[in-house]
Amino acid sequence: MVASAEISASAPGGANTRASAAPAESAESAAPAARWTAASADAADNASTEQDRDRRKERSRRTREAMGAAAFDLLLERGLAGVSVEAIAERTGVTRRTFSRHFTGKEDAVLAVVADDVHRINDALRLRPPGEGPITAYRRAVVDWLTAEFGGDRHALLRGRLELFRRIDREPALIAAYQRIRADAEEESVRIIAARMGVDPAHDPRPAVAVGAGAGTLMAVLRAWARHGVPESPARLVGAYFDALAAVVDARGEAAGGGAFAQTADAPDAAGAASHADPEGPPPGRTKEAGT
Repeated sequence: MVASAEISASAPGGANTRASAAPAESAESAAPAARWTAASADAADNASTEQDRDRRKERSRRTREAMGAAAFDLLLERGLAGVSVEAIAERTGVTRRTFSRHFTGKEDAVLAVVADDVHRINDALRLRPPGEGPITAYRRAVVDWLTAEFGGDRHALLRGRLELFRRIDREPALIAAYQRIRADAEEESVRIIAARMGVDPAHDPRPAVAVGAGAGTLMAVLRAWARHGVPESPARLVGAYFDALAAVVDARGEAAGGGAFAQTADAPDAAGAASHADPEGPPPGRTKEAGT
């Protein structure tokens, strides 16, 4: 009995000692796992947040495109006077508040696709090789945009653009809205060209002059296309009009009085010109100059 008592007395003590040690060891071994679990949860939360943000952005983009398409359809059906914010919202199944988050008015909605176009031109401008002169880079960015957006089986989309530019040419309110879009795009183009040249556009006028020349030439192309064009690619007009610009401000800068502008006008190498020729070539009866 004494022995049993001693065993009984000692067993709990021993058991308690071992039991009290075990949780400490377990806690120490569990700490890294706990930290790993917390880090994993944070990473999962961040990934989930980013995915949610991407999904919201995609939904917003689709909603904006739907409203722009509805506005354009209403323009064709009713004319600009017959287009209203309420009609656009009703056709796309959104509220007026949702419309106002994307557009300032019906004119902006009608021209949504044009705003997308000028941003795509600037995206293409950023990707042009750094050795190109600024006007050459702008011209080729325009051709890159035309090829990407309307090349191949997307050619039929030009019919809608042509009709839209015809409406812009006839509607003062659309002209005003288009000029706002164009001004914002040109400011962005100036920043891109200035970065390519490594200059500050606030103190060096050359980026603004180059963009003004390139964007003005593109505007002349679009106006001529709207007034006299057919629903084929305006790439031939781009080639002809930028060739005309090069003839006015040639590689020697004679029309600009020489000097600094001659260094930023276009004198790209022949290899660069050959690698990015306009898809429709020079207009009939003209010899295409390298780099223009």
